Amino acid sequence: MNDYNAPENLLKEKVILITGAGDGIGAQAARTFARYGATCILLGRTVSKLEAVYDEILAAGGPEPAIVPLDLKGATAKNYEDMARTIQDQFGRLDGVLHNASILGHLSAFEDIPEDEWQDVIQINLTGAALMTQKLLPVLRLADNASVVFTTSSVGRKGRSFWGTYAVSKFATEGMMQVLASEYENRNVRFNCINPGGTRTDMRANAFPAEDPQTLKTPEDIMPLYLYLMGKDSLAVNGQSLDCQPK
Repeated sequence: MNDYNAPENLLKEKVILITGAGDGIGAQAARTFARYGATCILLGRTVSKLEAVYDEILAAGGPEPAIVPLDLKGATAKNYEDMARTIQDQFGRLDGVLHNASILGHLSAFEDIPEDEWQDVIQINLTGAALMTQKLLPVLRLADNASVVFTTSSVGRKGRSFWGTYAVSKFATEGMMQVLASEYENRNVRFNCINPGGTRTDMRANAFPAEDPQTLKTPEDIMPLYLYLMGKDSLAVNGQSLDCQPK
């Protein structure tokens, strides 16, 4: 899976929503999905970053993307309901979702976590993804086969000191994925998690400021697993938490 060689037309005519699509792994996923034929819906909070990814996709000859400026911190269920309705009206279905948007918060002792930071991390990393998925499910069910991919972390499987809020949000994300995968077993929507591992992103740099980024894989390096989970070769994969960089 991590050396998956995707066929050129793997995602042709697929419609895929990517959150946090303005930079890092989300931007690379959007560019990669488009290169393999997908029409990408770029969701993020910074319009200028989304527009830059939009321009890159068009310049590379990919299908014209759509842009959804939305800040998960303040978004409501009504925002997601309106978005789902628009996607159905414009595209008729949704073939995939990559829940990539996350924030780290500050690394600190559990007793020192500020209440507002706890609320923000849980809202963006967990609640936003949950409410969005709820409202998108009817549109996902309109696809022949749809794939929903959540983003997890090694600290969402084994707790680590000082990673409190982020770790808790990822533990809960894995649980949410498993619940959905069980509910949709043998149906036309599948749910899985991806753990990118140590990757050359701004979030990683903030968490490990002394680390040499040149020792890390780039977002482009880890794209084979993302392609695999979005394409037809993973139709039987459901309820799994997969590593881009297994140890």
